[in-house]
Amino acid sequence: MERLLLTTGNLGKLREIRSLLEKLQIMLVTPEMLGISLHVEENGKTYEENASFKASAFVRRSGLVSLADDSGLEVDALNGLPGIRSARFSPLPDATDADRRAILLELLQDHARPWTAHFHCTVAIATSVNKVYLAQGNCPGEIIPEERGANGFGYDPIFMIPDAGVTMAELGMAEKNRISHRARAINAALPILNEIFHNKGF
Repeated sequence: MERLLLTTGNLGKLREIRSLLEKLQIMLVTPEMLGISLHVEENGKTYEENASFKASAFVRRSGLVSLADDSGLEVDALNGLPGIRSARFSPLPDATDADRRAILLELLQDHARPWTAHFHCTVAIATSVNKVYLAQGNCPGEIIPEERGANGFGYDPIFMIPDAGVTMAELGMAEKNRISHRARAINAALPILNEIFHNKGF
């Protein structure tokens, strides 16, 4: 069976991506499953650069088509912060998701609500060193001052989807995989993956 390497070690991301790609009927593998330990410096200036760096590095190491993503939360009142630094939005070297949420809420205290924001995700698929394909997705919402929900990770507990009246962390996997930024990016990438694995294109 064809194999696709999912380059993340984030268990939350892996659960979401695996669920989204079930319909592809290919084997989804991780670096851990292949015994690959590879740290890729995400020092690009854009989501596209960071996702491409990671996908290209893993295809070089593994020889397998590799999928990487870079995502972030962009808050309008903070001029798009934390953005591409969402996962590193703390001076603490061992900061937790809760630490990053606390810092964000502290920065927002002097700004009037609603704190409108959106999640962004860019997916990169590398089929060779010189071939990388991109897909993107966004999910609009707003930041709220109290945490709600036990699902999800990162900023999900304080990111509310106004139309639904719930936070991302209050959604079940099926609903999250219908509306989230990562779901929209992966769905936009499905035609590329179908072409690569089933039509042998690209």
